[in-house]
Amino acid sequence: MEQSSIIVKARWDQDAGVFTASSSDIEGLAIEAATFEELREKVLSTIPELMELNGVKSDHAELPVHIMAEEVRVVKVPNA
Repeated sequence: MEQSSIIVKARWDQDAGVFTASSSDIEGLAIEAATFEELREKVLSTIPELMELNGVKSDHAELPVHIMAEEVRVVKVPNA
């Protein structure tokens, strides 16, 4: 499998109070952390390990990782 970059989706889980991350580019990536910064560090350290475990080879010495964060919150609307 030749990849030129990795897309990771990060979401805030309000009920659990943690950020979660997953990726269809890296089999088995399922991470959670209390802060986005902690999540980012876990993602970046876990991806090479999962690539090795999954037998993913690359001709590139480095791959860009795009961490796409999403957080949905509710605000009160005045005069609604």
